[in-house]
Amino acid sequence: MTIPAAYERIAFVASAGAEAQQALAQLVQLYGHHDPDDADVVVALGGDGLMLQTLHQNMRSDKPIYGMHRGTIGFLMNEFSPHGLHARLEAARESVIHPLLMRATDVRGVVHLHHAINEVSLFRQTYQVARLRILIDERERMAELMADGILVATPAGSTAYNLSAQGPIIPINAPLLAMTPICAFRPRRWRGALLPNTAYVVIEVLEGDKRPVAAVADHDEARDVRRVEVLSDKTISMRMLFDPGHSLEERILSEQFGY
Repeated sequence: MTIPAAYERIAFVASAGAEAQQALAQLVQLYGHHDPDDADVVVALGGDGLMLQTLHQNMRSDKPIYGMHRGTIGFLMNEFSPHGLHARLEAARESVIHPLLMRATDVRGVVHLHHAINEVSLFRQTYQVARLRILIDERERMAELMADGILVATPAGSTAYNLSAQGPIIPINAPLLAMTPICAFRPRRWRGALLPNTAYVVIEVLEGDKRPVAAVADHDEARDVRRVEVLSDKTISMRMLFDPGHSLEERILSEQFGY
């Protein structure tokens, strides 16, 4: 939907790169700068890494986030221009995304709670393949997966690591999660599954002492895990703004046709 409110008070954040810092100085001079707590909108200048960082930092603020590409990868960003920013913000369209909540229990019984906007991933920590047991909604669906790892991705993250692991691209508004193996050895032909976004996913590590496994929620890592629980956290809604014709929905659809 089109955003009716005028975003007058803008908070700018930028990555450390020279291109992003130059854009930051230019935009602050043109539009001023407000503290994020007092701003109507946060404008992020950089690449997708900065966008994920900004979304994490503002996860519970209900602040809309508008990104402009001044970094390396810009799938989540709009094109950069210093001109007409207020008009672009007023015309922008909103995509609402919900993060995943990861609850990982390690070998010492310590529980690690982290949110992921893109995906929760499990990886083998050594040269030996991981052995994993998969339960969905407390029902065993796979007694043993032997693989380098496995991931659970949101629609927003389906075009990131999930796609590189040959997982499916999911339209942003689809009520689905992608579960994708990473270099599966057995079952050899298992390519993963599409799950409802209401699913309660549990992944248990088998032979964890011999075959240690790490769990990662975006960039937050827990090592030597024994049990990882994943679910979509509907209590958090993050608002991303995109220029008309360049929405996240359109970008994900375009990715499916290879352009």
